[in-house]
Amino acid sequence: MPTLRQLRDRVKSLKNTQQITRAMKMVAGARIRRAELAMRAARPYAIGIGEMLGELGQAGGSDHPLLRKREVKTRGVLLMTADKGLCGAFNSNLVRAGLLAAQEGGQPAVLYLVGTKGRVQLRKSPHRIAEFWPLTTDSFARSAAEIAPKVTADFLDGTIDELTLVSSRFVSTIVQKPTASQLLPVFTGTAKAERSAVNQNSFEFEPDAQGVLAALLPKYVEFTIFQALLESQASEFAARLIAMSNATDNAGKLIDEITLLMNKTRQAAITKEILEIVGGAEALKG
Repeated sequence: MPTLRQLRDRVKSLKNTQQITRAMKMVAGARIRRAELAMRAARPYAIGIGEMLGELGQAGGSDHPLLRKREVKTRGVLLMTADKGLCGAFNSNLVRAGLLAAQEGGQPAVLYLVGTKGRVQLRKSPHRIAEFWPLTTDSFARSAAEIAPKVTADFLDGTIDELTLVSSRFVSTIVQKPTASQLLPVFTGTAKAERSAVNQNSFEFEPDAQGVLAALLPKYVEFTIFQALLESQASEFAARLIAMSNATDNAGKLIDEITLLMNKTRQAAITKEILEIVGGAEALKG
């Protein structure tokens, strides 16, 4: 059984840990609001550029190298994780989803990793890691501008035949879903699914649909990556907020339990001393 001093040290250590987790919870709560606003501000543009691609596809501008499907001999996976831990199962869930995407079809896979945690967990993976980018950068727009040309060039030169983007989709502060979506070749079929038949082919493109598509597709790939970075950041902060909140509550419960045990131990020690004093007094009387 632990001594009274050991229990006191344990309570002191838990209180220090609780202060750290509470501070991290407050920081995550302050950052998640800004991240969520940035993410939701970018969503309308992402929807708009997708609808424009759908219009271009129906206008006859579907002949572009980034749109051409071919036999998948080598699969690429662009996996986005966090640079830091202490956010529950956030990184592990993403890595698991990335491995499932890499193993789909049984072809060899090439990994493009964003975030330090993904690289650490996949360093012994049988799949080749082609490139790595840290997530904590000054500008996500600059990061997307670096990632998009690399994966696009590898797709065009045949290094990979298909690229799957695996990132976290922010649903709410409580729910973040690892999501896998095809990034290359670009699929424009779903962009028009929600459009009415009246509005189809209602645009005229100058100089022509093919020229507009050639300029728009690289921007679409870059912005899709940028949107995924924003979603991943908001999801990371939300996961850390929940994890640190649970850690703070659990530390409080442990402090209460150990404090109760400490009081019982102290009371038992006091009772034992009283019994020894009474026993000694009775012995002197006898």
